[in-house]
Amino acid sequence: MNTPDNDIVVNAANSPHFTTYSNALRAAGLESAYKGTGPFTVFAPTNDAFEKLPDGALNALLKDKAKLASVLNFHATRGAIYASEMRSHELPSLQGEALAITRSGTDLDTGFSVNGANGSKKEIEASNGIIHGIDTVMMPKG
Repeated sequence: MNTPDNDIVVNAANSPHFTTYSNALRAAGLESAYKGTGPFTVFAPTNDAFEKLPDGALNALLKDKAKLASVLNFHATRGAIYASEMRSHELPSLQGEALAITRSGTDLDTGFSVNGANGSKKEIEASNGIIHGIDTVMMPKG
């Protein structure tokens, strides 16, 4: 689902895999930030990733706007990084803590992980960056 004419917020909202992430962006008041110029690379938890959270955790996050914004910003970095460009290294999240990218081999088909969350090699290109689906909601330490 490459729709490079739309921004990250629109593409996430239009994907059936990111409805929870999209709702969380709205609840955190981050839609305008992720509609911004960018570019951004977003490691967006899929709906299945949010379902893995303990009972009540998502509702608690949705009620705490500051914490939710911190969690969502922990899933993004500046710059557009395509799956084909992923390499093992660390980079700062928009939240401030490091994102550790690990390449799962040298073949593009083997994928990558970010802070232990498995990333999809099927990215969504947006007018202001890239969305990579991940299988886990990452929680910042701070």
